[in-house]
Amino acid sequence: MDPLKNPFSPGAGAPPPELVGRDPILEQARILLGRIKLRKPEKSLLLTGLRGVGKTVLLNKLERMAAMNDYRTVAIEAHEEKRLGPLIATHLRTLLFELDRLAGVGNKVKRGLRVLRSFIGALKLTLGEVTMGLDIDPEKGAADSGDLDVDLPNLFVAVGEAAEERKSAVALFFDEIQYFDTTELGALIMAMHKVQQKQLPLTLLGAGLPILPGLAGESKSYAERLFNFPEVGALSADEVATALRDPAAAAGVKIDASALSEVYRLTRGYPYFVQEWGYQIWNAATASPITLKVVEAATATVIPRLDQNFFRVRFDRLTPSEKNFLRAMAELGPGAQRTGDIADVLGVKVTSVGPLRAKLMRKGMVYSPAHGDMAFTVPLFDEFMVRAIPMLRPKP
Repeated sequence: MDPLKNPFSPGAGAPPPELVGRDPILEQARILLGRIKLRKPEKSLLLTGLRGVGKTVLLNKLERMAAMNDYRTVAIEAHEEKRLGPLIATHLRTLLFELDRLAGVGNKVKRGLRVLRSFIGALKLTLGEVTMGLDIDPEKGAADSGDLDVDLPNLFVAVGEAAEERKSAVALFFDEIQYFDTTELGALIMAMHKVQQKQLPLTLLGAGLPILPGLAGESKSYAERLFNFPEVGALSADEVATALRDPAAAAGVKIDASALSEVYRLTRGYPYFVQEWGYQIWNAATASPITLKVVEAATATVIPRLDQNFFRVRFDRLTPSEKNFLRAMAELGPGAQRTGDIADVLGVKVTSVGPLRAKLMRKGMVYSPAHGDMAFTVPLFDEFMVRAIPMLRPKP
């Protein structure tokens, strides 16, 4: 069939042709955005889930929803090598200039710019690497202490007050939020706490790995009272069938029930993989309907593509000892594994794997769903590890 008409879209953050199984989260966001505009308190949203479940897709959808409701939006992707202060300062500078162009009276926007100037000045003193032009005098005594726990709440309040004065609202979107360190995450939580106390029209919608609720709770004990943590999980068999069948039908192509069931079995319902298999079975088919045999033939193409483009980029960031740890996890099968069992497979004492475990958690490769348990953050990574390292070599 014509690949130019292929409706499926594998890719990081690429919107699928049919967004299924996410209605409860979309409804939570609708209520949040509506209540904040009415100056009513509502918990912000932090989406959690494994890699490839569509968190970024959802976050982008929520940003479009906010923009359609006259919100001013800021979208930031965290990174383990980037600091929160410089990241957010750049975006808030643009945001405040946008608010300044809106019709209205008062000086809260100009004050917001002065507070931001103070914030940038403090960053330059503490980090020494911030370069950002803002030709305005700083607001002395506001967001200029160099302490992020103090300065970020002051900055968020100034931005919220500027939006309120311009009869607007602000939605901040943070992806990969688990990469912020404990101090930065704590300051972000404190800032949202201060904004909520003042019932300002500013909210936060973020996404991160399953470790995020625990990180937030460790940073500030009241985080659970400020945020909802909806889980973005795998799709059901029926949802996978809908995600594949309906876009294909819209293009005049039928997919057999047996083919749909096989894609669900292979993907375990994870949306990124569903799109990848959908893309390849379309290209592999010569005519409608797409059959089970087409799926089986296409799988020989999908697996190497995933290995090279999805799994390998993560694998190549690992040290040999980290790879061996993950291979030991894979040896035990899918799902969460006890740290002690992993140590047994490696032939070492459980106390000796602690540093490796911590490094892999910082790299976002594993998380702890329960005390003493470890699980992959990337679906199907256990199968990839067996392909990448066929023979495990435990310590003699």
